[in-house]
Amino acid sequence: MNIQDAIYNWLSIKVVADARPDDDAARDTYEFFDEMLTNDLEIEKVEITQDDVLYYVHYWIAGEEHKKQYPIELIDALLDSINAEPKYNE
Repeated sequence: MNIQDAIYNWLSIKVVADARPDDDAARDTYEFFDEMLTNDLEIEKVEITQDDVLYYVHYWIAGEEHKKQYPIELIDALLDSINAEPKYNE
């Protein structure tokens, strides 16, 4: 998986896991992607900021800072989809 997709997936599930702290599946999936960033992609540190439109992900590899940005609407779509599904909200 390329770094763009890995961070996208990591951020999407992080938003879900943060919003649904009792959701074991979300937490487990977040941990999977978090380990992928650390172990497979060798990301040392991640910081997230946002404005009204975008999430900004700053990450460091070998001490060098990199940055990706993702539309909030796109990242939050997973959480919106889960929250709209009654079977996930029982």
